[in-house]
Amino acid sequence: MATRRGGRKNAKKGVQFTLMVVGASGTGRTTFVNTLCESEVLSHKISDNPESAHIEEGIKIKPINVELEEDGVRIALTIVDTPGFGDNIDNESAFQEIVGYLERQYDDILAEQSRIKRNPRFRDNRVHALLYFIPPTGHALREMDIELMKRLSPRVNVIPVIGKADSMTPSELRGFKKRVMEDIEHYGIPVYNFPYDVEEDDEDTIAENGELRSLLPFAIVGSEDEIDIGGQLVRARMYPWGIVEVDNLKHSDFGRLRSALLNSHLADLKSLTDDVLYETYRTEKLSRTMHPTENDSSILPDELATQSVRLKEEQLRREEEKLREIELRVQREISEKRQELVAKEEALRNLESRLAAQGSMSDF
Repeated sequence: MATRRGGRKNAKKGVQFTLMVVGASGTGRTTFVNTLCESEVLSHKISDNPESAHIEEGIKIKPINVELEEDGVRIALTIVDTPGFGDNIDNESAFQEIVGYLERQYDDILAEQSRIKRNPRFRDNRVHALLYFIPPTGHALREMDIELMKRLSPRVNVIPVIGKADSMTPSELRGFKKRVMEDIEHYGIPVYNFPYDVEEDDEDTIAENGELRSLLPFAIVGSEDEIDIGGQLVRARMYPWGIVEVDNLKHSDFGRLRSALLNSHLADLKSLTDDVLYETYRTEKLSRTMHPTENDSSILPDELATQSVRLKEEQLRREEEKLREIELRVQREISEKRQELVAKEEALRNLESRLAAQGSMSDF
């Protein structure tokens, strides 16, 4: 993925943002979303039927809309949950489902942009960021983790996080983070690493993005409960050995990640999605349309014909508009000439009538 500047500008008006969360059951995905939204957006659904425990249900993709406000800015947030991911022995179909969902959103906006008459109520559902919850094993990335992030990175801004980070000691967590980032670099996985340009960006942006990059993968602790600490209600988790505060930067990276997603880097994530990821997909799609291969089964023959026409629709639309303008101008000119002709004919008839009248007078 091409690197871009890490933006610090916030939208002053309401903005729409779509966040996908992916992670196996038990990685803290649901708790994180509820903590992020400060409400029970996702339910902790646990099957208590032993007779159906062996059945592999597969992945389900569920978009949920939430209204939030961050620093006075209204955010229409769409959470795309992926329950069932990683729960099966073979997760190939889950990979395909997620990639398919991401690409369908691109297809929708590509079709909309290709139409002669746009739909004013069209909703852009492209996913701007994907949080991938890495199980807190304390070892290194699993093959499934590597494969998933490699497949998804060309289509979405992937941000790796460690769910339930409080299950490890601080030293274990530091070692795990280091090994995860070494694997990401070794396998060439282009995750969103809060890019910056030392020649173009200001010192504050460079410092902020450098700090956020050093935190990857974000160590997340979530909690939907509040605990009274010193007379103040704080979102936290209580253990026999102590209390872990969600918003305490010494205990969890949750606050930094939330601020980056919903404030400081929201615009940059949207810009990267539109200018880099979508444009790359659009170029690939149109290239496959014009130069399909025998093994390219992703585009059906009737779809090829439709998309080939779409490539010329924009040009045809402009030409039709020019023709309509010329036609209207010609019609106006004809109408004006016709009115002039009618006026001249009327004047001629009046002249003939006067001449005829004068001729009748001279006979007397």
